[in-house]
Amino acid sequence: MAEAPDVETAWTWLLERRPGTRGWFDDTLPPVAAAAYAKPVLRGLFPFHTHGTLKFIREAPPWHEPPIDDLPYVVLGEPPYSVHTAGRATRLGEAATAEDAIDLVMAHLPPELSGDAAGWYP
Repeated sequence: MAEAPDVETAWTWLLERRPGTRGWFDDTLPPVAAAAYAKPVLRGLFPFHTHGTLKFIREAPPWHEPPIDDLPYVVLGEPPYSVHTAGRATRLGEAATAEDAIDLVMAHLPPELSGDAAGWYP
């Protein structure tokens, strides 16, 4: 599977469902990916589809092995969507729509990513 070399390319491939790339085969991914892409903060992170989830990684490849996976993510499938902390340590909640699931992710981002530290609120 081809890995995108940067954040912008990763989003482009994910949204276009480019064959042979992460998530291209997952029919449950498009609504969640589109809702995530609509958020500038998430659009600045590397979208990482793996094992039926959409995760957000702070940096593009090449990663330190393994990549730093410390942000909330969405479990894909039919609604309701489940949102978890990294490592499935805690289920943050369920959401009836992709947009609500992404809002739940946004609500649980650390301050340096959510904009709280700069006084900006998404």
